[in-house]
Amino acid sequence: MWPRFRPVAERGLLIEFADQIGDAAHDAVLRLDRALADAPFPGFAEAVPAMVNLLVTFDPLVTDHRAAEAHLRGLLGRGTAGAAGALREVLVCYDDDLAPDLPEVAARTGLTAEAVIAAHLAGDFRVFMYGFAPGYAYLAGLPPELRLDRKPAPRRGVAAGSVIIAGGQCLVTTLTMPTGWWIIGRSPTAILTGDAARPFLFDVGDRVRFRRITRAEYGAAP
Repeated sequence: MWPRFRPVAERGLLIEFADQIGDAAHDAVLRLDRALADAPFPGFAEAVPAMVNLLVTFDPLVTDHRAAEAHLRGLLGRGTAGAAGALREVLVCYDDDLAPDLPEVAARTGLTAEAVIAAHLAGDFRVFMYGFAPGYAYLAGLPPELRLDRKPAPRRGVAAGSVIIAGGQCLVTTLTMPTGWWIIGRSPTAILTGDAARPFLFDVGDRVRFRRITRAEYGAAP
């Protein structure tokens, strides 16, 4: 049944490894992505890893869907395990004015605010994909006790650097914009690097650890 290969327009293939988010499917995505990087086919253009699938694009003047799929099937099972990503540290301050939804998250989960913070700091986070906005890295691994549905209505003007959670995911925003996720802190860590060769702090597959800082440390951060 898996993986499934689906043509995307005249220049792409979507390879799906599952219909539900999980570590096994995402590891398979990363293995194929890395195997393809080591052994690209003629006409290969780009590979974009996501939660449970990999989008592969190519030059239709050089190759076609059938040839690309044959090459990709030959790469299945190769590549290194997805858990080998680098460990990245992200600073976060949970003070009241930077964490406007922390009290409600505590109330909805039946935890104290400090217990919410402790659970978040203990999370085993991995970068599963980028999407929605520049530098928006979706981090899987939010502890089950913190998993809440999105808010019924979004909050406007949420500051860049906000640490937000919803479902089983966490994200550090990079732009000021609306969000329906729960805002539990704010980080001074720069996710957008300004380096054209490496524009984002994370690679897909990296692990992320949050470290708590005080309001004074937040204010002193560059």
